[in-house]
Amino acid sequence: MKRLVPKIPIESKETRIPDEYRRLSIVCVLVTALFLALSGLARAEDPLVLHIGMFPNITHAQALVAANMTREGKGWFESKLGRPVKIEWLIYNAGSSAMEGIFTKAIDMTFIGPSPAVNAYARSNGKDIRVMSGAIRGGEALVVKGDEIQIPSDLRGKTIATPQLGNTQDVECRAWLIDNGIRVTLVGGDARVLPTANPDMLPLFKQGQLQAAWTVEPWVTRLINEAGGRIFHSDPDALTTVLIGSVKFLNENPQLAADFKKAHEDLTAWILANPTEARRRARDELSAITKHKISQALIDEAWTRLTFNCEITVNPFEKFLAQAKQVGFLRTKINLHDLIWKP
Repeated sequence: MKRLVPKIPIESKETRIPDEYRRLSIVCVLVTALFLALSGLARAEDPLVLHIGMFPNITHAQALVAANMTREGKGWFESKLGRPVKIEWLIYNAGSSAMEGIFTKAIDMTFIGPSPAVNAYARSNGKDIRVMSGAIRGGEALVVKGDEIQIPSDLRGKTIATPQLGNTQDVECRAWLIDNGIRVTLVGGDARVLPTANPDMLPLFKQGQLQAAWTVEPWVTRLINEAGGRIFHSDPDALTTVLIGSVKFLNENPQLAADFKKAHEDLTAWILANPTEARRRARDELSAITKHKISQALIDEAWTRLTFNCEITVNPFEKFLAQAKQVGFLRTKINLHDLIWKP
């Protein structure tokens, strides 16, 4: 006997979905798809955070000016890198701490003196840092107190301050003394080289506990104007500040790094074309960093001793390497062939 299978209606009055609900479902699906698409786009456009190191010295003028623009919401680098970026400016007081920032991946690039750059290159066997650009020449000097010191040999028995053991001015000072027949050791010799933080130099100089100091601007100007110092020796062409990057950052972001280097060069040209605004921004940023009002007259005078120059070759670093070996800070043989970054 043939079995009868009841027919189940595919759509009845009870199961039929009203048209207005169909349309609402379609709209919800489209809205959800649009939201997901826009969310993906937003994530793709999230700014990359760049961590840039700098020192609160006039010899880091490009960094001061750019950091002040960032502070005012008119970032120089932020507007010139071809993609959304957020820059965090990190303040260091010494080259060694900035280099630790590179080694620990806390910073991507930093403005720094050439001697710590050579030391870091040697320490990492050339694997961790590259010099991207020059920045400042000059802006440093050996300042002496009073008229007692007339020739280099007069520095025998004197105490000479430098900003930090092994920093650019410390190495230069020790090498210069040796070249002038004055024996120096790590803690003694014919003259005593005393690593002293820049802010501490001024009161010690005033008190007569220091007879000389080899330092950078604006401290050179302050020692002259506030403590009776005078410039005994300076080299206006000495390489003082460079821009370096971590190899990890440069390898992972070659185009971004190249754009940053170009923006740094353009900023240097802008500073030369707009010195009044550049000096004002440097003053404002130093005042904000130190939480003390810096006079424009101090900045203006210190500025006259700076030479803005982005050109870079390995030659001055070879000199710093030789000086570091001369004073006993480096003993291993180092090849600087790969020190300069080639984008």
